[in-house]
Amino acid sequence: MRYIAVFILALIFWLLITFRFTVPNLIAGSLAALICSAIFARYYFHNVYKFLQPHRYLWFCVYLFFFGWACIKANFDVAYRVLHPRMPIKPGIVRVKTTLRSEFAKTLLANSITMTPGTITVDVIGDDFYVHWIYVESEDPEVYTKMITGKFEKYIKRFAE
Repeated sequence: MRYIAVFILALIFWLLITFRFTVPNLIAGSLAALICSAIFARYYFHNVYKFLQPHRYLWFCVYLFFFGWACIKANFDVAYRVLHPRMPIKPGIVRVKTTLRSEFAKTLLANSITMTPGTITVDVIGDDFYVHWIYVESEDPEVYTKMITGKFEKYIKRFAE
């Protein structure tokens, strides 16, 4: 089953990259996806049946919406800090604790934090993320954990774990 899941995802990725739906392109994409699934499927997707649950796709779409909104807000915040004459920054590295269990979910959260302007995940050790933040607004770990992970963690739990 995992070979089929990797094949389908690789073929979708191929079609998204080429964006041509011709017969020769489908054949080439199918061959490339077949080779990828033959080589890499044994390393990924330990629980393939999660892909068959439609509610996970809904929560993934909700996550993408909130992630996009968080990126837009963070872009304006960083632009404000850069364009402000006094450049109001208070950088620091904070330790953020996560409740996510799977490695995939932790990686997704770390990448979401890094892709949001003003923050970058420096290191992940167990359940602790070390995040460089452009403006450390609070010294309380619970407050800044909620500010950094925000709704990311809540929605990642619904579709990735």
